[in-house]
Amino acid sequence: MGSSNKKKKEKQQDFKKTKLKVGKAKVKPANFTDTSFKSKAIAVAHQSLSETAPDVVQKFKHHLSLAASSNSDRQRKDALAFLTSQLSAGPDSNPVGTRELLVKLLPSVHAEEALRWIRVGMTHLSTDVSLDALSVLEWLLEVASDEAVACPGGWVMTLNSFCAMMGWSASGNRGWTSAPKIGVRTKDAACHAQQLTILAKFLKAGLRPEAVVKVHPGQYWDGLYRINRSREPFAHLNIYGARRDGDGEMYQDRESRNRAFQKRYAALVLAGAEQAKREAGAPGRASATLMQVLRDSTGDSEGEGVLDADDLLHLW
Repeated sequence: MGSSNKKKKEKQQDFKKTKLKVGKAKVKPANFTDTSFKSKAIAVAHQSLSETAPDVVQKFKHHLSLAASSNSDRQRKDALAFLTSQLSAGPDSNPVGTRELLVKLLPSVHAEEALRWIRVGMTHLSTDVSLDALSVLEWLLEVASDEAVACPGGWVMTLNSFCAMMGWSASGNRGWTSAPKIGVRTKDAACHAQQLTILAKFLKAGLRPEAVVKVHPGQYWDGLYRINRSREPFAHLNIYGARRDGDGEMYQDRESRNRAFQKRYAALVLAGAEQAKREAGAPGRASATLMQVLRDSTGDSEGEGVLDADDLLHLW
């Protein structure tokens, strides 16, 4: 009986309001945590835990080496992110110089990937973007012309972009026509001349005669039984890549490139050059250069009239 009364009193204590007396602090709960303390710290800029921490130049060179030669894609991505943030900080943020930076990074950019974005820029509606893309293509032809015209899509797709940029198109049975110009870039004589000049350089790189190389007697057997040391020696077979159409194929020799050019683009380019030749000034001079390249590159060609793979498939 007494225990039950005791429990009732304990329960009533929970709901009983405590009377506070003047001058006395409120009773703190049992789980009270004191948070009134404060801490002080000193933050030093560019602090390091090591007395021999690498300086900015060594750190930049380390990330540059990782971006150029690391086998891990995550390391290359992080290194490129560091280089991007470092170079965008200011004009004097490159401690190794532009030349060393380009020498390290440019070989990592494949010609196929570079041409893909160049073609996008060539057909852009903005005049400045189109001209910048042509300038990049001109640089690519100077440093890696063979790779640019022989990579997948490097020949046919780039010629398609040139024709679309300058408004050249075939109109079925009616023959060649000049499509409406895009924007104002083709109305400018200087822009049109630059387009014709770089087209001439591109055709010269793809249709120039191949150098005759003397073959050592042992090289015949080396080609049969030894593994080719070049990068992606069987890329033309496209074993693991996505299926390509005719425009995305690789044209690795002059004969195949000339065959594709004569079949699809020779009449378009010749008619466009003839039309530009009638204009005075820079476009006329550029068209004369283009026609000279066509005469020099295709004059001694034997590829015209030869059946290609598409023609053989149609005969089946």
